[in-house]
Amino acid sequence: MADYKHTLNLPQTDFPMKADLAQREPAMVRAWEERRTYEKLREVARGRPRFVLHDGPPYANGAIHIGHAVNKILKDIVVKSRSLDGFDSPYIPGWDCHGLPIELQVEKGHGRPGQKLDAQAFRAACRAYAQEQIELQRADFKRLGVLGDWDRPYLTMSPRYEAQQLRAFGRIIRNGHLYKGVKPVYWCLDCRSALAEAEVEYEEKISPAIDVAFRVTDRAELAARIALPAATLGAVPVDVVIWTTTPWTLAANQAVALRAEFRYVLVRARRDGEPRALIVAAELLEACRARWDLAEVSVLAQFEGRALEGLKLAHPFQDRQVPVVLGEHVTLDAGTGAVHTAPGHGQEDFAVGQRYGLPVTNPVGPDGTFLPDTPLVAGLKVDAANAVIIEALRKAGRLLHHEPYSHSYPHCWRHKTPVIFRATPQWFISMERAGLRANTLRDIRAVEWTPAWGEQRISGMIESRPDWCISRQRTWGVPIPLFVHRQTGERHPRTDELIEAAAARVEQ
Repeated sequence: MADYKHTLNLPQTDFPMKADLAQREPAMVRAWEERRTYEKLREVARGRPRFVLHDGPPYANGAIHIGHAVNKILKDIVVKSRSLDGFDSPYIPGWDCHGLPIELQVEKGHGRPGQKLDAQAFRAACRAYAQEQIELQRADFKRLGVLGDWDRPYLTMSPRYEAQQLRAFGRIIRNGHLYKGVKPVYWCLDCRSALAEAEVEYEEKISPAIDVAFRVTDRAELAARIALPAATLGAVPVDVVIWTTTPWTLAANQAVALRAEFRYVLVRARRDGEPRALIVAAELLEACRARWDLAEVSVLAQFEGRALEGLKLAHPFQDRQVPVVLGEHVTLDAGTGAVHTAPGHGQEDFAVGQRYGLPVTNPVGPDGTFLPDTPLVAGLKVDAANAVIIEALRKAGRLLHHEPYSHSYPHCWRHKTPVIFRATPQWFISMERAGLRANTLRDIRAVEWTPAWGEQRISGMIESRPDWCISRQRTWGVPIPLFVHRQTGERHPRTDELIEAAAARVEQ
């Protein structure tokens, strides 16, 4: 057979025929560093129009994963492409170094602050751990081929950065946005700390849904309010029925909320052979009848919710009375049209409670245990209290229905466990004081958004977001440098000077 090899004009090249990326890529990265490629790009681009990508930092905890890779590679493509387009496009990487995940890792070896280490030593251990994680992640990011100023990253735990955080906090105070309040916040029982809205994720949860009867204490007053002859009621007690998926919060109940303009009905019926007189929303009567297995149902009266405002009801298992209040948060989506209200354990409950001057009680400790003086459930965890309260309601004849209920519920983004609402003293940034919400929405409209729908999305977030809880009950983080009067709670008159002094000390 003829050999035609010598007749072919084959290309001659020193370029390797095999990729051998596992060996060649590390050598390429080393070559970029040795040649100071990033620094030379900055020198060449000096004086060009700037394109700056502000990099939201990864958290300094654990090895990088596919999410890190996608994030950093896409940003690297943007930065490099802008450089090729003629821009001066620097890239300054950074790390978020504070917070609970680092504390949890340190606690594995040293326990909680105060057990094996005091707070100062614990913070030093957190700093050392964060620095170790930064070094590991930095090596991995460089291995991905990401070009940047890796020798001078920004770190949220660096003294200079912390000092600037304190000064920014001072500006927030001067602008009139800061206040301290006792109001319900997301509370993680594992963190034992308040959470911001951004630290909460919603997952499906199975909760005990119960219908509970709150007994009317003065039937004659009820009859007069709804224009019903008193004799019509006879001797049958009358109950306003609420529906809730958090039975444990009944221990802190302060009211029952109705919607002013909704139509409600007082019905007489039989349940398990016993006569009952019940008040529910007219639109939900049929669903309630089926759920409670009522027989011989007859409507005695119809009226608007506003007719019962101020009517007194007996708490179902505590020896006290609570009022009927009116609230815009009451809906007909589920339940009975009557909402159990605990201002210490719900944001909408709190808002209604403020209008009516209701007590903001919080009988639950930071670990989710009821305080010693709480009737019926003292010393119990909130989940355990559910069963005890349900059984007490059953024995008292106040439980009309109980079933498991699947719904979307807030969870801690770190522990993936359900959170609770818990009223505690916290520091907040007000969205309304000094026009923060209005000014932010105005400035959003002045920005050019790509894609255009981004403007609508972030505007919607700002329009609906509550006040920002900025305080945490943790050890590793930037402290809130405030001095307040023990009796009045007023901030020190020289707060500005004290914050600047703290920032200067930190910066040293």
